[in-house]
Amino acid sequence: MEFLYKLPALLIAITVHEYSHGLTAYKLGDPTPKHAGRLTLNPLAHLDPVGAFMLFIFRFGWAKPVPINPLYFSNRKIGIFLVSIAGPLSNLLISILSVIILRFITPGSVIYNLLILIYWFNLSLCIFNLIPLSPLDGSHILYSLLPQKYYLYLQQFDQIGQIILFILLITGVIGHILNPILNMVNNVILHLFI
Repeated sequence: MEFLYKLPALLIAITVHEYSHGLTAYKLGDPTPKHAGRLTLNPLAHLDPVGAFMLFIFRFGWAKPVPINPLYFSNRKIGIFLVSIAGPLSNLLISILSVIILRFITPGSVIYNLLILIYWFNLSLCIFNLIPLSPLDGSHILYSLLPQKYYLYLQQFDQIGQIILFILLITGVIGHILNPILNMVNNVILHLFI
């Protein structure tokens, strides 16, 4: 039963996240996501089989990255920033909408329990993706805010960032870093919208 709740909640979070990246890039003039078939809310277009398997077995995984070509953007740095932040912001928006809808749903009902999971999956995905380590959105956001010389310098350490992220995940240290932030953001959302 828990799996039946988690699956749609997880698919919503991942699909909205990746679709938002693709739609933002497309609106900024990049046809690449459309040509790749990623401008859809069909979860199958965004799922990476290995990443999905890892997510259910080990509690961390990944979706298929949306391909973009920053050369289409009129301003490359601003374009990369907007595309990168679109995913986390869309998850935050879904979290807030879930909380607002919860006010009108009977506690303990199927829809109520599903909305709770949609809330937490989206909020968690938002916060996690803002970590400034490659390949997460946070690293692209950081790079787009830095002067070009620092961006090129830090880009050399992308693989090290991936290794650090992997170590944080498998050791569980990531939870000690993210949980206080997640709780703080959760308290702010509940205070503002409930």
